[in-house]
Amino acid sequence: MHNNNLFRKKSINDIMRHADEMAHETHSLKKNLNLIDLTALGIAAIIGAGIFSTIGNAAASGGPAVSLLFVFTAVACGLSGLCYAQFASAIPISGSAYTYAYASFGELIAWIIGWDLIMEYAVGNIAVAISWSDYFAGMCQGMNIHIPAYLSTDYLSALRGYRSVVEQLSTGVSFDSMAPGLRESYTAWTNAPEVFGIKIIADVPAFGIVVFISTLVYVGIRESKIASNLMVALKIIILLLIIAIGVFYVDPANWSPFAPNGASGVLKGVAAVFFAYIGFDAISTTAEECKRPQKDLPRAMLLSLLISTLLYVIISLVLTGMAPYQELAVGDPLAYVFARLNLKGFSGLIAVSAVISMASVLLVFQLGQPRIWMSMSRDGLLPKRFSKLHPRYKTPAFSSVIAGIIVAVPTLFLNLTEVTDLTSIGTLFAFVLVSGGVLLIDNPKKNKHLTSGKSFRIPYLNSRYYLPFILSGILLALFFINQPFFESFFKEDFNSQCHYILQRIPLLIFIVIAIILTVVAVIKQLSLIPVLGLLTNFYLMTELGITNWLRFLIWLVVGLVLYFAYGYKHSRLTK
Repeated sequence: MHNNNLFRKKSINDIMRHADEMAHETHSLKKNLNLIDLTALGIAAIIGAGIFSTIGNAAASGGPAVSLLFVFTAVACGLSGLCYAQFASAIPISGSAYTYAYASFGELIAWIIGWDLIMEYAVGNIAVAISWSDYFAGMCQGMNIHIPAYLSTDYLSALRGYRSVVEQLSTGVSFDSMAPGLRESYTAWTNAPEVFGIKIIADVPAFGIVVFISTLVYVGIRESKIASNLMVALKIIILLLIIAIGVFYVDPANWSPFAPNGASGVLKGVAAVFFAYIGFDAISTTAEECKRPQKDLPRAMLLSLLISTLLYVIISLVLTGMAPYQELAVGDPLAYVFARLNLKGFSGLIAVSAVISMASVLLVFQLGQPRIWMSMSRDGLLPKRFSKLHPRYKTPAFSSVIAGIIVAVPTLFLNLTEVTDLTSIGTLFAFVLVSGGVLLIDNPKKNKHLTSGKSFRIPYLNSRYYLPFILSGILLALFFINQPFFESFFKEDFNSQCHYILQRIPLLIFIVIAIILTVVAVIKQLSLIPVLGLLTNFYLMTELGITNWLRFLIWLVVGLVLYFAYGYKHSRLTK
């Protein structure tokens, strides 16, 4: 096995020619999507679990300053979004980051990113389905329809909640004073029926919504488009209404202190906030179903990101203004703050909006995953069944069924927190590679599609003149913001320093790579935007902790085993 074979590439011209050949050999996907449809899909994917669920935990850690974290994360996503836009315009193929990596880094890295995207789409949808279930149960309760807690809670959360409540009760803490989530988990565990000594606890609503959405995706893109457009229009109207009403109940005193736990507290919410932005890249998987992919895909990505950021920042400020940030660590923070003010009618409206919003997120991700597998199957890295289209619906039928199964089954027993963090690191890794891929592939002489008048190009800014000053300013700002932290580090004993270094290995790796990349960017005068996209997203990865990095590496190792067992031997480039 030669290294050249592992990193063999497909040029953009070859990728486009191969796609045309496949379209003639088999039925092609239906072209149904325009700019409005694509923008709606982007908004549908972004505005969901983040604004209705994970924003609460982020606000509880960072306080009102979490609104700035939304802006920073939006900038990081925007830099990557421009890179995605250039690739999507030059390579209007359904493979998304997988296909882009094949053209820039080679087959092995393409497989890794394809395997990694399972974490973004499939594993991410598990988290969305779990959050959807919370709001659905709350909505039903508001309609006097009671779903037993043990049928709307995952096994892991129920077990942990039960143990936590028992421990707190033993120390004299009253049950009523505990967090609502803990009380619900305890109730689920104690009331659950047993079979052979095993508690029967499963999140049935989460399972059901995944089955329903997967069926819709299986039927066709036109039906999915109509459903997405309707859900997006409805949830934006409701969110604007929530903002308009919530502004009148904002207490400015709740915004002080603005960053109660400092920069470190704000950055604790990175995984949750970034999870809120996952999805704008998912619309690139629909490239083969777009009427004008080279023009509409770049515009739709950036429009959906801009609209979603404005809504996120405003909602986060209203949320932290309506209630003290300490109270927001709940599964349904928006519904909670309205219920806290005895506005239970609006609380029910939020629950309905959340149910619709999260269903739209599920729709986009379930739409994206099968199309990535379809592209990988076309290249021979997965069995041919994954690229087979349904004769009537013209959708990747087998891939859609498998995607439904691997999302639906884990929703019955998995926990939200672990899934969210794993999804975020996987998506950030994809963003890093796409940003780096633009730097490698940006050679118009080798790729005619890059010089086409139809293709979107990232505006060129010379890193030599901007990058050193930008990085110097960021480092100085971080030092002054976290100066007490830097001083305390050098006062710690040796064992504490060793523990700190172990936990910050990802950050140390980032520092080394950032220095090397900065030197190369200045010498070779690389384009500034993809360089900043790579650095900002890599830095966000370092904030997710060594545990998530280890889980991520284990996931990639499993993927490599599958590649060498099947993909390498059956690759189209091998034949």
